[in-house]
Amino acid sequence: MSTLSIIIPVLNEAEHIIAALEALAPLRDRGTEVILVDGGSSDATVEYAQPLADRVISAPRGRAVQMNAGAAIARGDVLLFLHADTTLPQDADRLILDALSKSRRIWGRFDVRIDGRAFLTIVAAMMNLRSRLTGIATGDQAMFVQRDVFAAVGGFPEVALMEDIALSRRLKRRGRPLCLSQSVSTSGRRWEQHGVARTILLMWRLRLAYFFGAEPAALARQYGYAPRER
Repeated sequence: MSTLSIIIPVLNEAEHIIAALEALAPLRDRGTEVILVDGGSSDATVEYAQPLADRVISAPRGRAVQMNAGAAIARGDVLLFLHADTTLPQDADRLILDALSKSRRIWGRFDVRIDGRAFLTIVAAMMNLRSRLTGIATGDQAMFVQRDVFAAVGGFPEVALMEDIALSRRLKRRGRPLCLSQSVSTSGRRWEQHGVARTILLMWRLRLAYFFGAEPAALARQYGYAPRER
């Protein structure tokens, strides 16, 4: 029977990490491996996570780099990449493993629900529809993939932004994603902090620029994020 490893890249998530990992306890009880990859937190993230995860490791800051580091030590047959502010369905392990087995797909993602203002429900619905039409998944949708396939495509491209889109493109060459209608729930804090409309327009602009060949590092700076130099 296939097994699942959950890989969580984090940076300064002390305020939320205990609740995030405690939510995964039932999955761990059923044999799911939980790996937390810290990108150099200056708060108590690592200390809080140690008793609640199977492995806690460090890697250079950068979501793609951190997730690749977690994947390199994972023991599961299927890898699930989870943002620290995203909550899985309670039976996510069974949903993923059963659906992959029955469909014979090699990768996939969940639908997403964004917590917060009512308008974010529409935003999430548009994200899910776009993903179904394009076959492109985003990190907020909790992407999962067979470990051997992830290794075969070279993992996440280690870019500063859009690593989820870049991986989706690699995986699409081997088959379209399995789209699970059960929803993960992700925090709306990013949207509400910067304004829903402003965030939507910014992401559309960045995705369009990426489509036309813009460098991810430059897009990351526009997004307000840049990985620490190694």
